[in-house]
Amino acid sequence: MIVKLSIDDLPMFFDDAHRAVADRVRAAMPVVEAAQHDDRASFEALRPLLDLTREPISARSLCLAREALGQVSPRADSIFAVQGLGTFPFLRTNHPVPASMIGAFALTEPDAGSDVAAIATRATPPDDGGDGGDAWRLDGDKLFISNLGIATDAVVFATIDPAQGRKGITAFHVAIDQPGVEVEPIEPIAPHPLGALKLRGARGTLLGERGGGFRLAMETLDTYRVSVGAAAVGMARRALDEAVAFVRERKQFGKPLAEQPLIWAHAADMTVDLDAARLLVLRAAWARDQPGARATLEVSIAKLHATEAAQRIIDAAVQLFGGRGVVRGAVVEHLYRAIRPLRIYEGTSEIQRTIIGRAALGLR
Repeated sequence: MIVKLSIDDLPMFFDDAHRAVADRVRAAMPVVEAAQHDDRASFEALRPLLDLTREPISARSLCLAREALGQVSPRADSIFAVQGLGTFPFLRTNHPVPASMIGAFALTEPDAGSDVAAIATRATPPDDGGDGGDAWRLDGDKLFISNLGIATDAVVFATIDPAQGRKGITAFHVAIDQPGVEVEPIEPIAPHPLGALKLRGARGTLLGERGGGFRLAMETLDTYRVSVGAAAVGMARRALDEAVAFVRERKQFGKPLAEQPLIWAHAADMTVDLDAARLLVLRAAWARDQPGARATLEVSIAKLHATEAAQRIIDAAVQLFGGRGVVRGAVVEHLYRAIRPLRIYEGTSEIQRTIIGRAALGLR
């Protein structure tokens, strides 16, 4: 398939470094596409791009990679994104990333989703009876953790003192293959590695400062959140391309669907939604890349609009395909399942609306 990237028709947001990234991304896509039906094979196919997650990366480069992956393989996109979430805390705290690491980002718990401060997983320091040298003891449960099943290492967020709330949350590096760690697979609606992580006396080493985990988690999510919008743009692009090709060929009432005015209306709405999403994502990524910037509001606007717009675009594509659009295995059917989690991952649409609404009312 031909992979379309925003760098081609919106060059004002990019420079030569981004063009080099775009060339790397395009070169990797045929292998990624061929491996899209298997978790482990998808990870191996991503190797030419994984260096992007092992070094400081611009938001725009990250968006280019995820825009392409969203078009070609939502499974690979999820694996790539979570690898980045897993390596970023190492980079941010000046710890070396394990050479063969397949990462997981273990933040969510059964009773701590959007409310990160409610984390209950407990970390006990080595001087409190632990026998693991410098390793801390970790006990608790993590839920909906992507990459479990192929991950070798996880960044686990736990509290060293529940009474301190978010000030007690601390980050740890935990090797998955050790006593006291159990992984339970979870099957999501769109295939990608997902599971629950049970920690019963597992050993972990400190990443960053004691009590610095909440800030580290938020910085990680802030860095990668705008790229969720880029992945949604990629999925929406693919859906629109598939729908356009279909309605040009499909005939009803003696002429192609593409000649029906109602189809024009669908195509117009899909195109406007897609262009607005692309521009908002690139504005946010550009703002995020400016020295010292966080661009939280711009990122929230982009993430909210791009994921919600992509849901509408893909839903319209399924409608245009008719019965063929709801048959398992159809590209638009797969995209329909793949886009839904993006309105939840890395900050739900409701959380984004809270951030945007408070800012609009001057309540920041």
